[in-house]
Amino acid sequence: MAELPELPKDFSYSAEHEWVDAAADAVAGQTVKVGITAVAADALGEVVFVDLPEVGDTVTAGETCGEVESTKSVSDLYSPVTGEVTAVNDEAVDNPGLLNSDPYGEGWLFQVAVSEAGALMDAAAYAEANNV
Repeated sequence: MAELPELPKDFSYSAEHEWVDAAADAVAGQTVKVGITAVAADALGEVVFVDLPEVGDTVTAGETCGEVESTKSVSDLYSPVTGEVTAVNDEAVDNPGLLNSDPYGEGWLFQVAVSEAGALMDAAAYAEANNV
């Protein structure tokens, strides 16, 4: 397994390997970015395509909202929060390799105006659950 970038400590994480750029107890009521973790990107291998929700769509925590395709497989993308999609990262759509090269920065996927947080954990709990 490759050396993974350090988990941002101020992000929250889902069991399905998505991240939110806010602390779990502060997510509701905010607009947050969502992406996949380096653990997920590493397991997928080279990401070649992403299918994301559209601006204006409502996503629901724990439910599928898109797909991430790699040279190895196609995986469902699960929303870690419930709310309305306010932006999509067109750069990641055009250059899906960003999910591998910069999963916590330029590789973000979409933004959500959060109405409700899903089951999220902090960086320490995610790291322990995934042996990172």
